[in-house]
Amino acid sequence: MYVSETNIRVRYSETDQMGYVYYGNYPEFYEVGRAEAMRELGMTYKQMEQKGVMMPIASMSIKYLKPAFYDDLLTIRTIVKELPKSRMHFYYEVFNQKKQLINKGETVLAFVDMTTGRPCIAPDWFLQALEKNWGMQ
Repeated sequence: MYVSETNIRVRYSETDQMGYVYYGNYPEFYEVGRAEAMRELGMTYKQMEQKGVMMPIASMSIKYLKPAFYDDLLTIRTIVKELPKSRMHFYYEVFNQKKQLINKGETVLAFVDMTTGRPCIAPDWFLQALEKNWGMQ
């Protein structure tokens, strides 16, 4: 398993009229967590694309448990539970500054060869970076 944590401070523009973080912002929080997890592995999406692989989202699910508010410091925990084949599952847990779990989600991304536009298996260089960090938290 691979786990990464990233902190995000809620900006005023991310809240709705009720003062809660607008529900549509959570996928953006997931993206920040996912991108930072990839960076910790030693790669970025830009580098992946330069190597000819993109990772579009195939599906997403979200569970809202408690609201977040303006100026809250959120921790986005990004978890990879299994080594990917042609799809990669990312699980997310969002905690508020009181360490309460307020949101859970999952995204499934597909590996796609940018030359053909067709699904492909996870590249060896990607798997090696993930395996090197497997079990580290």
